[in-house]
Amino acid sequence: MVKNKNLNFKKMNKLNIDIYSFSYKKGGIPVDNSGNGGGFVFDCRGILNPGRIEEYKPQTGNDKGVQEFLETKTEMPQFIDLIKNLVSITINDYIARGFDHLQIAFGCTGGQHRSVYCAIKLGEFLQEKYPELVNVSVTHNEQPQLN
Repeated sequence: MVKNKNLNFKKMNKLNIDIYSFSYKKGGIPVDNSGNGGGFVFDCRGILNPGRIEEYKPQTGNDKGVQEFLETKTEMPQFIDLIKNLVSITINDYIARGFDHLQIAFGCTGGQHRSVYCAIKLGEFLQEKYPELVNVSVTHNEQPQLN
């Protein structure tokens, strides 16, 4: 019997990570078009909403004022750190097993402040942590001007 020398070789493709921000009121949880039918959905509505404060209403989670508010006046730093740890466990496993897709979605009431912030921050973190192992795309369903 001839043994394949490459039996234990896995072609190293990058893990494609699609991150979404969305509104529970307007569009709901994004569909996973990869066919995997899974991933993570994080509900950001437990974090104080900067959209309820007049000066932040027209802004998004991409604006410095909203980011400073979320980082200093809410539990957002702890929330996003826990998500980073949880998602990293899955990413490490997916990479080791040669999986090619993971979807992560963040929802809040309007899809403007908290979910946008989380999607941006997680995307930056993953690109920094896994620069050679993942392709990260971030899509803001309710904020197309940020895409």
